[in-house]
Amino acid sequence: MEERFVSAGKEVLVELVKLAQKRGMEGSKGSWKQFLSVHDKKFGSSLSDPRKRSIDALVAFLNTFSREDDLKFFDKVMQSHSNRAAVKQFIEKSADVESPEQKLVRLTVAHPQYLLDYLFPSHEEGWLVTKCSKKKKVMKSNAMIAVDCEMVLCEDGTEALVKVCAVDRNLQVKLNELVKPNKAIVDYRSEITGVTAADLEGVTYSLADVQKSMKKLLSHGTILVGHSLNNDLQALKLDHARVIDTSLIFKYGDETNFRRPSLNNLCKVVLGYEVRKKGAVHNCLDDAYAAMKLVLCKVESGYDEAIPLVHEVPEIEMSKLLIHRIPINVASEELRNIIPGDFDIEIKTNKKGRGDKYSAFAIFKGPQEANQAFESVIGNQEEDSSGLLQKCVLFQLDSGIAGSLLIRKMVHDNIGKDSRKRMSKVETICKSKKLKLNPEDGEQSNAGPNCCDGHLKEIERLKQELKQRDEEISNLNKILVALTRKQGL
Repeated sequence: MEERFVSAGKEVLVELVKLAQKRGMEGSKGSWKQFLSVHDKKFGSSLSDPRKRSIDALVAFLNTFSREDDLKFFDKVMQSHSNRAAVKQFIEKSADVESPEQKLVRLTVAHPQYLLDYLFPSHEEGWLVTKCSKKKKVMKSNAMIAVDCEMVLCEDGTEALVKVCAVDRNLQVKLNELVKPNKAIVDYRSEITGVTAADLEGVTYSLADVQKSMKKLLSHGTILVGHSLNNDLQALKLDHARVIDTSLIFKYGDETNFRRPSLNNLCKVVLGYEVRKKGAVHNCLDDAYAAMKLVLCKVESGYDEAIPLVHEVPEIEMSKLLIHRIPINVASEELRNIIPGDFDIEIKTNKKGRGDKYSAFAIFKGPQEANQAFESVIGNQEEDSSGLLQKCVLFQLDSGIAGSLLIRKMVHDNIGKDSRKRMSKVETICKSKKLKLNPEDGEQSNAGPNCCDGHLKEIERLKQELKQRDEEISNLNKILVALTRKQGL
């Protein structure tokens, strides 16, 4: 241990001494201040700040400890620092030839938020610090494991692990276990975790068992993947240096670097699907799959686009359609004859004055009704300047008034064409390895000639749909020309 103290940097030595003070630890010459009174006759304990002491003084104090428990404690702290130093050193040396996986590790540890979120109290009892070998072969490993955890609230106000799931880069399940907390539970958070008291009856799998399993999975330099992974590591009481945090590796356009998107929103934008519908309980196996798919998308397809952060929109906003550029001679109640469905009308105030056009909100009972109404309206669909879908609708009322107006959605359709393509690439990668992508699938994918026939039929159907849309647009243009002539415009 003496050699390790000598070779450690001053930053590490200072932390060791501070932790020894905080824990009230004493060596053969007493506490830190007692040691200084003997070791330094000139200043004694009056200069007790470890940062202002020499490396020799710090090492001399640490060498006064000989108890096995104390030495194990120091070893754990130094191992955590050594792991991070090894990862940092490897990143610096291999910057020119790094693999896509190693690049994502670099993006994670170089993120400003990393230093705030990944400094764990791993010196405390019950924590496991994995050893990070300095061997080049181990540090170059591209093996990956994605993990996600569920936590319950305990009687003492702390959280405890209740479920853990892990999958490898081939999307094969490596761990899917309920965990028995060693404290009394006051809130199972069943609406979030999906776990009830009945689920834990007969469960004997403990946190220590989970740590043993994780230690085995993370041997030989395996990279640990997760979304806001620091929370899972806290729950697992696990300190592992080679990590990829999917909340830190994507670019977000003009948004601040400290903004973290939800896993659900990331999957909507990047992969084109939702991990769960609003209000649904968490399934940590689904979350582990999702985190790994996001990483595979970066690794296999080189996805590097700036992501527009999807802001959570209140349901009341999702239940609205904006109707704008309404001719002033069209009464608001007449909008019911243009837009289908049951809705309330709310006139939107115009700060610049009424003018010859006005706007209003059609407020439906829920988002589904609003979407149905938008889809039912016949009109030329386009995106406005902010990327929201809208339709230009031509109308002729019983009163003889004719014209056009715009109907616009209030929220983005996040599952776009590009994200569906990216998800298709990830599916192709997994299917090429004959692996199931969806955890609910009972069998492995093995597409044959029938799959091609299905694709051909789908293409033919889409062609017919496009032809029908072209005819509708042509007819609408004819109506517009006729109305223009009728009004003498």
